[in-house]
Amino acid sequence: MGRLSCNRRSGLQTMLAHLGDDAARFCGSVIPPIFQNSLFTYPSYEALEEAFTDEKEHYIYTRGLNPTVEVAEKKIAALEGGEMAKCFASGMAAISAAVFACVEKGSHIICVDSVYPVAYRWLSTYLPRFGVETTFVTGDSLREFEDAIRPNTRLIYLESPSSLVFKVQDIAAVAGLARQHGIRTMIDNTWATPVFQKPLSMGVDIVVHSASKYLSGQSSLVAGVLVGSAEIVRGISNREQAMLGGILGPFEAWLLTAGLRTLAVRMERHQSNAMKVARFLECHGKVKSVAYPGLPSSPYHELARRQMSGFSGVFSFTLDTGKEGVKRFVNALKYFGIGISWGGFESLVYPLAVAASSGVPDATRRQQPDYESTIRVTVGLEDVEDLIEDLDAALRTV
Repeated sequence: MGRLSCNRRSGLQTMLAHLGDDAARFCGSVIPPIFQNSLFTYPSYEALEEAFTDEKEHYIYTRGLNPTVEVAEKKIAALEGGEMAKCFASGMAAISAAVFACVEKGSHIICVDSVYPVAYRWLSTYLPRFGVETTFVTGDSLREFEDAIRPNTRLIYLESPSSLVFKVQDIAAVAGLARQHGIRTMIDNTWATPVFQKPLSMGVDIVVHSASKYLSGQSSLVAGVLVGSAEIVRGISNREQAMLGGILGPFEAWLLTAGLRTLAVRMERHQSNAMKVARFLECHGKVKSVAYPGLPSSPYHELARRQMSGFSGVFSFTLDTGKEGVKRFVNALKYFGIGISWGGFESLVYPLAVAASSGVPDATRRQQPDYESTIRVTVGLEDVEDLIEDLDAALRTV
């Protein structure tokens, strides 16, 4: 049973495979069991009282702490290089909890305008009801952030690379600027994953993920997670998560842990496949442009190489056609499903013209002038030759 123990100094894939599993604690089980229970009972009045008053965390109620959820949290915290992680019922639950933890009535937020569209709508239309204002910036220069800072600025929110137009921000520079002004920083690290990018090591305070995507890799659950210092994350756990109740259930956490075990090897395959597909598309006569930070043609390529160790499998490309041509192309694909999410084992396409009708921010549309001709592609784990052949055949219909 001791053979299955490891620590944060272990290699990445070894850590993902074993850290937090604690086989001795779970009767030697190679896969920790699912604690599908809502509460934990105690043998005496004194034991329950100690659980409430002790400084250490105890299993009392699954909304606060559950052994199955804890395994996933330990793995993700170690993966990001953070002291602590907390899992949530969705990416938006993690994002909203992190933002609420940083602001109060009268606070100001600076956010990149290419952030996840639902987060953009939440910041721009919902938070103002509580007296919290957000300034959106392109994120292309440090000066933009500096000029947007106010005396009441409490948070700078990044997403790098962003998941629709694949823009990259200088994470270390923005985090340094924020520290000078006593402002917290958070970043959505879903696209790169901690396998390829570690924002905490660059000075960011809070990292959030839609764990529905690469962290799970299965398209079988919806989940979110945030990572940071024990002080920050424990505060969010005791306040925003406990009071708002956006917890991740034990079964979903068990599925998430199963996906985490293969994250490192999956990301290598996603990167390899995506690079080949992106290069194929970039050279095709019916493709006007490809937006992928992994390509030297990307205006963000050098910055991305400085702060990332690799690239994931999601990017966009613009066809030399109109909306009808995009429809013909998408409908001709065999191996690429048509769907709005990404990060699973399967390849997908998402026409941004459809995204526009579902409420994508105007700022994102301005950044992508050929919106109706642009398609986001998720390159999955299939044989890349089959994917390229499929794309090539569909492009002949344009």
